[in-house]
Amino acid sequence: MTSRVTFISAAMNPSLRQARFDDGSSPLEDGGAARARAAAGALPSAARAVASPSLRCRETATALGLGEAEPCAELAGLDAGRWRGLTLDEVGAAEPEAVARWLADPAAAPHGGDSVRDLCLRIGRWLDTASQTDGHTLAVVEPDVVRAAVVHVLGAPATAFWRADVPPLTATGISGRAGRWNLGLGRPLNGA
Repeated sequence: MTSRVTFISAAMNPSLRQARFDDGSSPLEDGGAARARAAAGALPSAARAVASPSLRCRETATALGLGEAEPCAELAGLDAGRWRGLTLDEVGAAEPEAVARWLADPAAAPHGGDSVRDLCLRIGRWLDTASQTDGHTLAVVEPDVVRAAVVHVLGAPATAFWRADVPPLTATGISGRAGRWNLGLGRPLNGA
């Protein structure tokens, strides 16, 4: 049995453009939605489609023609706790030591939300379950979910999380069997 998961990073929204810790309710920009609609025909066929619970991911899935992709709480992005709604610059000015600790230590969660390590472990558990599913899954997710998946698939330390850039509307594919994943990175969606 071979399992495949294609992670599609969500289209651009104002929070992403402003480096703002999104609270999950920020919609797509008009241009982001248009690019997602243009890429709709470029997606491979899949047995199922899932999406992170954020509005941005759900709207991207709809624009890509995936209809009502199954919401998947396990694929939620990093919970930034009390930093939600603020920009990285705002938090950095108010709490420079906390931001530095959060960026350097994957176990740190000074904001009261998820640590990077917690996110990586949660996405790793989801992938372990997905490896038992035959066929192809399309997952529209936040960029940090893609980073966590890459860390898991490569067996990299959680400190590698911040070393992966994930542009909007790119596909990161993984495939494998018997618990061994192979990684295909950042293919742009044709038409996007």
